[in-house]
Amino acid sequence: MAAASIGFTTPSANPRIRARNFGNFGALGFLCFKSERSFKRNWVGCCSVSESSSSLSYSTNRTKRLVGMGSKLIGSGSAVPKLQISNDDMAKIVETSDEWISVRTGIRNRRVLTGNENLNGLAVEAAKGALRMAEVEAENVDLVIFWSSTPDDLFGGASRIQGDLGCKSALAFDITAACSGFVVGLITATRFIKGGGYKNVLVIGADALSRFVDWTDRGTCILFGDAAGAVLVQACSEDEDGLLGFDLNSDGSGQRHLNAFVSDAEHEAISNTNGAPLFPPKRSTYSCIKMNGNEVFRFGWRCVPQTIQASLDDAGLSSSNIDWLLLHQANQRIIDAVSTRLEIPSEKVISNLANYGNTSAASIPLALDEAVRNGKVKAGDTIATAGFGAGLTWGSAIVKWG
Repeated sequence: MAAASIGFTTPSANPRIRARNFGNFGALGFLCFKSERSFKRNWVGCCSVSESSSSLSYSTNRTKRLVGMGSKLIGSGSAVPKLQISNDDMAKIVETSDEWISVRTGIRNRRVLTGNENLNGLAVEAAKGALRMAEVEAENVDLVIFWSSTPDDLFGGASRIQGDLGCKSALAFDITAACSGFVVGLITATRFIKGGGYKNVLVIGADALSRFVDWTDRGTCILFGDAAGAVLVQACSEDEDGLLGFDLNSDGSGQRHLNAFVSDAEHEAISNTNGAPLFPPKRSTYSCIKMNGNEVFRFGWRCVPQTIQASLDDAGLSSSNIDWLLLHQANQRIIDAVSTRLEIPSEKVISNLANYGNTSAASIPLALDEAVRNGKVKAGDTIATAGFGAGLTWGSAIVKWG
């Protein structure tokens, strides 16, 4: 029997540049590979059932992609819920005040999902903004990477976002790296471009931590907001490569300082098991967020300057070469401490923490999008960005915008 032909070309003589053929892979369904004996031309089809057709569909419109390319950020977008909750509003819920919150965190307002709003809608809106800025059509997106700790669907949100956007030829998958998600997602996108020949990659982060906040605990409920942010990463020549250096880290021993574990609900999933032992199990959910604020603060203060310095060393740069410092928007005191340790002046620090609070996976792309749209960040600017949070995870990247 002849081997199934997938249609990938043989690597060229140049080990740094190879060609990759793309089929029209659907987000759902099985991949069906047909041998050369069955068809005159090789193809990859998706056995999926839609409302309009139950027949096998496939695409012969293949585009050769080059492997070994650089990556550049060419578009950004963001979205936030309509409901804004101020510190004064928080003072009506827990024992606190605007002064107490703002002095300790730098936060004055946060946005929270209400009514018919959902996280998927925010993510799609943010992604559309990035596509418009980049002037890239959804059908030309090759990959959608979505990171979130609070997706609308237990199984993740990337495929639904891909479908809602109309990225018909794109692979879509989820990653989870909490507040480090932007950096991890960005590096993942560049690896798919460099090693897999992908051209246009949507990188989307969104979180709705308000769903898992204990609104009676003033140590956590004052901190978090809901939002989404996205960037479009595009392949370019190696000379134009906008990723100058990066560094990624994890330390699972610190998980006890910031977590939300699975817990059994008060009632069993079903009351009568008809004699079956231990089945079905209790219906599970997640606990509210538990955080040791002092330990998380010390972790950020210690690790973020180190990871940024590691990325600068990787890029062969110093902090004086940085146009903008963009950190995960967790606490203004952490942001100020890191900029001081790196000797980066405050006028080069991007922060919108006061308006949105800690939006976890969305915080960096949300702040970046605002800075780009208000003209602060311009094409060619060098940005040092870093994320840090639950896991514990932390990482950084030195990138050029545009």
